[in-house]
Amino acid sequence: MKRTRQKVVVGNEDPQTSQKNKKQKTCLYGSVFGESDLHSSVDWGRLPHHVILRIFQFLPLVDRARASSVCRRWNETFHIPDLWRRFEFELNQPATSYLKSTHPDLIQQIIKRHADHLQYVSFKVDSSTESAEAACDILSQLVNCSIKTLGLISTAKPSFMNVSKAHFASALTVVFVNSKSLSSIKIEDTPLDDPSLKVLVANNSDTLKLLKMSSCPHVSPAGILCVADQCHGLKELALNYYILSDELLLALSSEKHVDLEHLRIDVVSENPGQVEFHTIKKQSWDALVKHSPKVNIVMYFFLYEEEFDAFFREETPVTHLYFGRAVSKAMLGRIGMNCPRLIELVVCANGLQPLDDELIRIAERCKNLTAMGLGECEVTCRGFIEFVKMCGCRLTQLSIMEEVLIPDNDYSLDRLHLEVSKHLGRMWFPDMMPTW
Repeated sequence: MKRTRQKVVVGNEDPQTSQKNKKQKTCLYGSVFGESDLHSSVDWGRLPHHVILRIFQFLPLVDRARASSVCRRWNETFHIPDLWRRFEFELNQPATSYLKSTHPDLIQQIIKRHADHLQYVSFKVDSSTESAEAACDILSQLVNCSIKTLGLISTAKPSFMNVSKAHFASALTVVFVNSKSLSSIKIEDTPLDDPSLKVLVANNSDTLKLLKMSSCPHVSPAGILCVADQCHGLKELALNYYILSDELLLALSSEKHVDLEHLRIDVVSENPGQVEFHTIKKQSWDALVKHSPKVNIVMYFFLYEEEFDAFFREETPVTHLYFGRAVSKAMLGRIGMNCPRLIELVVCANGLQPLDDELIRIAERCKNLTAMGLGECEVTCRGFIEFVKMCGCRLTQLSIMEEVLIPDNDYSLDRLHLEVSKHLGRMWFPDMMPTW
C-alpha cells in the first residue's frame, strides 16, 4: 500500500506564512553574516573581526575572559592591544572587603603580555596594607609600560600610607622612568616624596597636565615648586594648603607656563590650635589670575573656627568654597568683602546666629555667584528672600535645608517658596530632612 507524504504544520501557522517568515529571517541573518552562512547554523567563530572586538568592548572583564575560551579566534581577539589600553586593578582582601579582586593569574598575564599596551591605569584597593603593597608590586613590574593616566585609589582609609616610603617610591619610579608620557596622575593620600617628584619631572615634564596629590605629607613646598618650574603644560593641580606658597603661584604665572585651569586646595587641620596657617600675599594671587584669568580656584576647608584667622583678610580670587565644619559669621563677612570671583559657596554649619547680613553682602559683592548650599545654619525668611532677589536668575543651584529658614511676621514657609520661585524664574522648594 502506497503511503502519502503529509505536510506537518506546527500550531495554526499556514505553510505559506511560515515560508515567508523564513525568507525574512534569511534576509536579516544575511545582512550580518553573509549569504555563505545561511545554509548552516551560525558559526560564531566566523563572526567578522570588528564585530567580535565590539562585543568584547562591552563585556565585563570576567565575561570577556570566559568568552575567550569559545574558540581560538575569540582568544586571539581577547589579547588585541586595543582591549588593554584601559584597565583598573581591583585589589581586596577577603577578610576586609566583600568586593572581588582581579584574579592573580590575570594580573600575571597582563604583566607578561599587555604591560606595553596599558595607557589608562588605576589601582583600587581596600583598607588593608596587603592590598596597597600588592599594588606597589604590580607597579614595579610595569617596566615596558607607556602609561598616560595613573590613579591610586583607596576605597576606605588611605592604605597606601601604611606602605613603607621606600617600597612605594621604588614602585612609582619604575612607572615614572619608563612611561615618559604621563599626562594625568592622581596619587592622593600616599607617601609620595620630593625625590619621586623629581624623577617624575625629569621624565615627563613635557606631557604632565594634571597632578592631584593632596594629603601627601612627605612632599614639601620645594618639591611641588620643582613641578611648577619645569612642567609648563600643567593645567590642573590639587594639593594641601601647607604646600601652597607665593613662589609656587608665581612659578605657575611665568610666561613659559600655560594657563592654569583648575587649582584645588585642601585646608585641613586635625589638631586644633597646633597648626598655624601661613598667609598668601595678594600680589601672588593677582599674578596667577592675570596670567590665567579663567582659572577655577577651589578651596575645601576642614578647620575649627579659631583657625581661620589667616584667610580672606585681603582680596582672594577663590571661585568655589566648601566649609566642611562650622564657620563663623565673621569669616562669612570676610568672604562677602574679599571674594569677588566667588561662583559657589557651601556652608555645612554655622551655629544659631542668623546669617542675613552676611548673605546679603555676598549677594552684593559676589556678582558671579551661581550656586549656594546651607546646612546647619539659620537665616530668616525675609533675609533669605532678599538674598535671592539680589542674585536673581543667576542662581542655578540653591540647596537650603528647611530647618535653616526661620519664619517671621512677613513670610511663612509656604509663602517663601512661592516668592523665591518667582525671583529664580523656576519652581523651588527647600530641602527636607529624610525621616528614615
